[in-house]
Amino acid sequence: MADTELAPSRLALSIVIPVYNGADSIAELVSTLEELSIDGGHEIVLVNDGSPDNSLEICRELVARARVPITLVSLARNYGEHNAVMAGLRHASGAHVITMDDDLQNPPEEVRRLLAFAQRSGKEVVYTCYADKRHAMWRNLGSRFANRVADFVLEKPKGLYLSSFRCMSAFVVREITSYKGPFPYVDGLILQVTQDFGQLMVQHLPRAAGRSNYTMRRLLRLWTSMFVNFSVMPLRLSTITGFILSGLGAIAGAMVVAEALIYSPPAGWASLMATVLLLSGVQLVILGIVGEYLGRLYLTANGKPQSVVKEVCRSHSLPAEAGTPAWSHEHA
Repeated sequence: MADTELAPSRLALSIVIPVYNGADSIAELVSTLEELSIDGGHEIVLVNDGSPDNSLEICRELVARARVPITLVSLARNYGEHNAVMAGLRHASGAHVITMDDDLQNPPEEVRRLLAFAQRSGKEVVYTCYADKRHAMWRNLGSRFANRVADFVLEKPKGLYLSSFRCMSAFVVREITSYKGPFPYVDGLILQVTQDFGQLMVQHLPRAAGRSNYTMRRLLRLWTSMFVNFSVMPLRLSTITGFILSGLGAIAGAMVVAEALIYSPPAGWASLMATVLLLSGVQLVILGIVGEYLGRLYLTANGKPQSVVKEVCRSHSLPAEAGTPAWSHEHA
């Protein structure tokens, strides 16, 4: 691809890992990734997303004794997984970039398979899928629902599973990182750049330690970003709903007039209240959708940051010689 031809000396692969409450798993993950043999070399980009545990200290130790180039990006506070991934992508320099979680549910050994498949197929983006997904039932149902909605809202190719364990070309990474808005949804940005997708079946293991950092609140926030930031479909649905209810109201009005002319119906207090409550509820939902768009537009115009990088630490490509620091700081 053009990006690779312009920079033939770049590493073959960058691995971007957002870290949040990953103190019990990140060291094992990085150690295994360091041992991978990648033709053309690879680097690891860790993004500490304001983790409340001691993940930052562990990541600093990993940088200090790195066996492959490691970059640690420390965010000023917790911004969420997709914001952290975007921050990491901006520090990735590989011809291909793989994103993965810090919980060891994606075996590090699958990284080589994923990269090889992307290189062999020439696809701009390769998503992974699972024969047996080892998440809680409610999380699996939520993911299934989000993927079904993405088919409709984001015009996602049907059957494509949007996984956080994905491989992107440098071209796609360059294009999606040009987005500066405060509410990124990585898969939505990818779908705006390309439709050249591949899919690879990989293993999915039980979580190594702790529990998922995704709560229902976080999932709802992610779904809202998908619905509102990358599509006007909710507004169109609101308009369609308004037309449908207006049509039903006109039909019901004609029926009421006809009934009043032919019969002598009693006062319909119950039906009147039901109609008022229904229409009031629909109006409030539509106003809420419009308000969500306006609120996000206001925050974007007001300069709400996508993330704030507090510190960047980089290791050397090779183990440090005596008297040479093994890593360096860059303060934002």
